[in-house]
Amino acid sequence: MAKTYQEINQRISRGEAVVLTAEEMTELVKSDGAKKAAARVDVVTTGTFGPMCSSGAFVNFGHSEPPIKMSKVWLNDVPVCADLAAVDVYIGATAMSDTEGMAYGGAHVIQDLIEGKRVKLRSTAYGTDCYPLREIETWVDKDTINQAYLFNPRNSYQNYACATNSSDRTIYTYMGVLLPNFGNATYCSAGQLSPLLNDPLYRTIGLGTRIFLGGAAGYVAWEGTQHKPTVERSPGGTPVGPAASLALIGDLKQMDSRFIRGARFHRYGVSLYVGVGIPIPILDEEMAAYTGVADADIVTSIFDYSQQSRSRDPLGRIDYERLRSGSIKIGEKKVPTAPLSSYKVARRIAQTLKAWITESKFALTEPLQPLPSEGTVLPLDVRTEEGI
Repeated sequence: MAKTYQEINQRISRGEAVVLTAEEMTELVKSDGAKKAAARVDVVTTGTFGPMCSSGAFVNFGHSEPPIKMSKVWLNDVPVCADLAAVDVYIGATAMSDTEGMAYGGAHVIQDLIEGKRVKLRSTAYGTDCYPLREIETWVDKDTINQAYLFNPRNSYQNYACATNSSDRTIYTYMGVLLPNFGNATYCSAGQLSPLLNDPLYRTIGLGTRIFLGGAAGYVAWEGTQHKPTVERSPGGTPVGPAASLALIGDLKQMDSRFIRGARFHRYGVSLYVGVGIPIPILDEEMAAYTGVADADIVTSIFDYSQQSRSRDPLGRIDYERLRSGSIKIGEKKVPTAPLSSYKVARRIAQTLKAWITESKFALTEPLQPLPSEGTVLPLDVRTEEGI
C-alpha cells in the first residue's frame, strides 16, 4: 500500500519509523523482494563524499567604522568575489592563494571557518560618500561574521565517468593523476549509496528536499548546473554517465569539517570534498525497487582523458562492483582502479542520517517542485555576434 510523506513523518515523530541505509536496503530487496521491502521500510538514507569543484560560500562581514564598500577582497590571501553588496562576498572553492598557489585555496578557507579558525580579511575599495574607507585589514572567524552559508551550484552528480589515459605521458586532471598507457583508472561515485542513483527519475528529490549537508541540515535549492536528465539509462533507470545534479544550500556555521574538507589535486588545482546525504521516502514498491539498486546494476562509461576534447568517445562501460574490486580490463590490459570519493565516509553519512531520523531529530520534506526530467547541456562554441 502506498504511503504519504505525512504518514512517514508521523511515524518518525513517534519513533516508529523503519529506516535503512541504502546498503541495507539493497540486501533486503535482494532477499525479500521490493514488495515486502516497501511494506516494511519507511525511509532509506543515502550518502556521498567526493570532490565538488562547483562549491562555495556566501559570507557577510558586517560594517566597519567608518564603512567600506569592498571592491577587492582576500581571505588568507585567497581572492574572493566581492561584486555583491558592500560587505558580502562569495568564496569560490577553487580560488587559489596569491601567495601559496595550489597549496591553499577557497576550499581551505571554508574548512578553516567551519573549524573556528581565525582568517585574515584584507580589502581595498574605491571609496564613496557613504562608504569612505578605502582599505581594511583584520581577522574574522565564524563567531564574528554574520551569515555564512554554503551554496554549491553543482553537487551530487548522478553518476560520473571513469577516467583513464592511453597516451605515453602522465596527465593531471580533476579526476586525479592519470598514468600513461592505461596505467590506472579513477572514478568518483558512491555507487549504490549515492543519492540520485537511488532515486533515478527524481520522484522524491526536488526543490526544498531537506538533506544532510556537511554534517548539518541543508536543502536542495535548485537543479544543479549542467543538470542533464535526458541521457541513456539502464533498464532500472540509472544513467550510464553524468546526468542530473543538485544545487545545495546550508548553514556553514553548523557544519563539521569531517564532512567538508579542502583538497589539492596535484598540478590541477583546489577542490572541496562535500558530504551529502539524502533521505528517500519509500512511498511504494517502485521506490523500494529503486533504492534496492546494487553496484553491479550501475554502469558508467570509461573515457580516455588524453583526448583533449569535450566530445570524447567512450572506450566502453563498466559497473561499480567491478570498479570497486580494484581493477578492470580495458581491452586485454588489467588496469588498477581507485576512487576519488570515499565510500567509508559516504557510509558514515548514511548511518548518521539514519540515526537522526530514527531518533526523531530529522523529518522529511516533500519537494515544492520536482527536478526537471528533461534537458541537456549546451556547448560553448566560438561565435560571431551575427552568429548568435
